[in-house]
Amino acid sequence: MRERQTGRMIVIGGGLVGLVTCFELSEQGFQVTLIDPEPASGATHYAGGMLAPIAEVQYRQEALFPLMLQAAALYPDLIERVSRASASPIDYRPRGTLVVAADRADARHLQELGDYQRLHGMSPVELSVTRARRLEPALSPRISGAVSIPDDHQVSPRLFAAALLDVLKQRGVKIIRERVRHLEGADPCLAVHTETQVIETGDAQVILANGLGAAQVSGWYTQDNPLQLRPVYGDIMNLRVPEYLRPLSERVIRGFVEDRPVYLIPRSDGTLTLGASSRENDSALPNVGAVHELLRDGIRLLPGLEECELLEVGVGARPGTPDDLPYLGRVGRNLIISTGYFRHGILLSALGAHAVVDLLLGKKLPAGVDLTACDPWRHVGGSAPAAHSGAAQHPGTPPF
Repeated sequence: MRERQTGRMIVIGGGLVGLVTCFELSEQGFQVTLIDPEPASGATHYAGGMLAPIAEVQYRQEALFPLMLQAAALYPDLIERVSRASASPIDYRPRGTLVVAADRADARHLQELGDYQRLHGMSPVELSVTRARRLEPALSPRISGAVSIPDDHQVSPRLFAAALLDVLKQRGVKIIRERVRHLEGADPCLAVHTETQVIETGDAQVILANGLGAAQVSGWYTQDNPLQLRPVYGDIMNLRVPEYLRPLSERVIRGFVEDRPVYLIPRSDGTLTLGASSRENDSALPNVGAVHELLRDGIRLLPGLEECELLEVGVGARPGTPDDLPYLGRVGRNLIISTGYFRHGILLSALGAHAVVDLLLGKKLPAGVDLTACDPWRHVGGSAPAAHSGAAQHPGTPPF
């Protein structure tokens, strides 16, 4: 079956990056079609939802820092607009983050990380253990150091995705629940091939934002696929806190235990998310060793976890790139790539969607935001092949 596409925007991918992109496009009044076999599943379903541009800082990823900070600055307005448009709960909690150290070696790590963060203009606040335990009384008295990051917040990815889907349905966004296999034509993209149909793009712009799935979409490049995506698995658990212990914590608790990272995210419904494992093997099922480590480390920081009920153990595959920077930019007259967000997909969804709209409308990106390092062609020589030389890599005249 071949269906004529009358919409101006086709978004491939219904994870949070794709959903926020659809929302921002609908805010601009565009007619939007979303293509995804199961929206709000995959990495979004198993994400923690920390909006942590400071606590998530990694060494030698300086190009990411301004993107993460700008994304965090965009989030409150994004949450407000979605909340106005949908009555569905989101569980956005702007209550800050505590980062704690289990022992003296971890405290040195925390101090060195704080020095690095301050070197790049960030401002973690050192706390005494006594002060940290006044803020979060359930913390273990054995911790050796603590830092407060008031501006690192969190959102429930599952609830946020559900609210976004509610808004998109209200606004008449067409959802095609199929997997995209092939994009016909490179510059321009002439049609989108799903499992059962061919959708002619007409004058529509296409945004490829389906995470790891983008690496399996053929046709838009002439030689090797420029998207070098790899799955990075993360084990995650959801726990129910007994009524007599609630709230076990008010803030996100992040920590280092013998140099291993762990995070504990409280939710408004009395549950708590425990995670932080990161592994690159071929197992898409939860790893017993990783789950054991997470429970042991979480209990060491927050002993009350032992009293919680285990609701769910899952694992999500995040789309990593060779340099852990996203692929974000225009690759053809009517094709934009937005994928490879690795550990930061929930946070960077706000900036990724904003950047897509700016690219489409020919607007300048926010001050301090440079997408050069996110060029989708950078791992095949750093620039578009000759067949794509007409593709604008920076905002300019709208291409439609």
